[in-house]
Amino acid sequence: MLRQSIQRMGRMFAMGGLLMSSSLVFGQVLPFNEKKVPESKDDLLSIQQALMEHQDQARMATVSVKLEQGFGSGVIVSPEGLVLTAAHVSGGVGKELTIVMNDGSEYKAVSMGLVSTTDAAMVRIVDKGPEGGSFPHVEINKENDYMLGHWVFALGHSGGFDQDRGPVLRLGRIVQVKESTLQSDCKVIGGDSGGPLFDMAGRLIGIHSRVGRETVVENMHVPMREYLKHWDAMEKNEFLGDGPFAQRPVKGSGFLGMGTKDSDDGLMVSKVGKGMAAEKAGVKVGDIILEMDGEVIENKTSLKTFLAEKAAGDSIQIKLSRGGEEQLIKVKLEKR
Repeated sequence: MLRQSIQRMGRMFAMGGLLMSSSLVFGQVLPFNEKKVPESKDDLLSIQQALMEHQDQARMATVSVKLEQGFGSGVIVSPEGLVLTAAHVSGGVGKELTIVMNDGSEYKAVSMGLVSTTDAAMVRIVDKGPEGGSFPHVEINKENDYMLGHWVFALGHSGGFDQDRGPVLRLGRIVQVKESTLQSDCKVIGGDSGGPLFDMAGRLIGIHSRVGRETVVENMHVPMREYLKHWDAMEKNEFLGDGPFAQRPVKGSGFLGMGTKDSDDGLMVSKVGKGMAAEKAGVKVGDIILEMDGEVIENKTSLKTFLAEKAAGDSIQIKLSRGGEEQLIKVKLEKR
């Protein structure tokens, strides 16, 4: 099947007349990158050998990103658990996510900065790694030395996480190179978004962004140069740009769904809306609100001032008193 796939793609590129470039990648000579099509059995075996040499590490580092509404993909790029993914997968800045490894083990994570115009995002695993605190990870191609026509392979959790199957691998070539996008003929589908694209030396060169919808194959990837350009800002949890891939949070749109009244003991919860954020988190009538995210809440005015800075989807920690005992409750704000 692999050989048939290579031959089919080779015929397509022969018709397109794409020009190959240097075969030197990461100190490895990859002569098949110089040719429009594989010319011999040895060429096919060289492609296969390169793929087999690097796929195991790449697969171990390719993860599923579990969201409230479904799954995406990502790839770990540091032993501490830094994950690169797509902005439309991370869902924003400071969002709680779950990273699922190929063995099904799950780790808590939080989304970091993103670039909404190009679909780049970072996620940080907050749990300790599996072996001595270290996560399997891959190297980034910081030289951006890939070129039009070079062979590549894509990984991702196509259609969602499946432990028995694992991440799906597809082999192909680069068909378009632009400053903020790459295009390959590796067919990626829903669930692959945020997954990695590798050169044949096993280095990360891109992240899947716009994937095939129905019969339309897009296969667009965010190149690593876009991540490297904004690396420091994303590490600082900044929301960059006003593009289509992530919506900037709207301050003041967060909604607790509870009524309060000032009392001698402090701000008392007088009503909890059925099915609202406060009820889901366990807030009860009669609770006395003491703090929110460490900020003292003395009355209805201070509560209003605090919520004016919060957006729908934000998670806050409420310190309250119930029956004379203090408790901490986490609440995810809903849309007003």
